[in-house]
Amino acid sequence: MQSVVCTLFEGEYHYGVAALTNSLYRRGFRGSIYAGYRGKLSSWCLNSTENTLFDWPNSTSLEVIEGIIIHFLPLDTGYHMANYKPDFMLSLLNGPASGTQEIYYIDCDIVVTAPWSFFKDWTDCGIALCEDSNSPLAKFHPRRVGWRNHYEKDNIILNFKNDIYVNGGFIGINAKHFDFINQWRTLQELMGPLIGGLDRSSLKGSIPKPAVLQNKFFAFEKTDQDALNATVEAWNGPISYIGKEGMGFKPGNLMLPHAIGRAKPWKTKYFRKSIFGVTPRVVDKVYWKSVSYPIKVYPDRYIAWKKTELALAAFIGRFYSRS
Repeated sequence: MQSVVCTLFEGEYHYGVAALTNSLYRRGFRGSIYAGYRGKLSSWCLNSTENTLFDWPNSTSLEVIEGIIIHFLPLDTGYHMANYKPDFMLSLLNGPASGTQEIYYIDCDIVVTAPWSFFKDWTDCGIALCEDSNSPLAKFHPRRVGWRNHYEKDNIILNFKNDIYVNGGFIGINAKHFDFINQWRTLQELMGPLIGGLDRSSLKGSIPKPAVLQNKFFAFEKTDQDALNATVEAWNGPISYIGKEGMGFKPGNLMLPHAIGRAKPWKTKYFRKSIFGVTPRVVDKVYWKSVSYPIKVYPDRYIAWKKTELALAAFIGRFYSRS
């Protein structure tokens, strides 16, 4: 087993899992995708069959096309999904994906646009991470200082590497560096009490209650993402960064366009938003190119309409845009 991909989802995010899977196939990935989920599976997932090879109750597997299998793994955790990433990766490495040489976590609101061979080369350079839209964060930024002060109480020393602040939606790690995941989980667990529990996340749309009592420089304003960045400082091994262009936050070599925020491609009404000066993003265009094959979750007519709507919204954006 050379490399595996994993993701987490619930509810409507199954649309993202389908597009992510399709994009991986188109870019040359062949292997297993482990999808941890809560709730019920969507209709396109129901052709999956019970997997008796895993020691994972109620797990099912779906052969999407020759070379691509999705393993659906039900989760029993109260953690917010964003806070469960290192735990999920470790449960895979100690279970269904034991023996893998590389593991990649990819949020299901990301679409892969770079050749898969690049990602395998990337993890040979160190922990593969992408710069976030909110980067940079300077050495003595109050949040970085807050991380150091918080973890120092538990004898964990953070050493500033550079001012790059990474996004938590993607991480690629090869077997030489799997210890990073253990350290990441430890730092998240130590963060938990400060944010009011790991069932809380900034992704819910509100700052965790303990932060309300702090100033705007609350050390874990971005919760799980701050814990990941603190782990980068705590870890002594190599980190391989790709800049903001990697996720489409600025022009350049696009590899992992990321639909950050609440405006997910599968529920955005592009024409309506264009009237208010909001133009489609690159990730929106890539998403609708990634929903037909090999997994098809929409009728052809609907996909054709969304592509037309995108084109109209982009045309309007040439003349009327907030930016």
